[in-house]
Amino acid sequence: MMHTYTAKYTQIPSGYMGQLIEWPEVITEGKTIEKCREMLQDALNEMIAAYKQQKKEIPVGRVLFEQIPVEV
Repeated sequence: MMHTYTAKYTQIPSGYMGQLIEWPEVITEGKTIEKCREMLQDALNEMIAAYKQQKKEIPVGRVLFEQIPVEV
């Protein structure tokens, strides 16, 4: 079964930090956004493998995002 996760990227002094919204424990950093994306995919695959080995339930994506306009 295919699941989709939502990645959030934040620019930090050393490059980018990537984290999954639905699974905050999956987090990594990379010098470029492309490298961060690649490392986040690897971290997700490793976390899935660890959860399967421990027979833990794997979080699934159920997040709804909505932009809220505000005048500043």
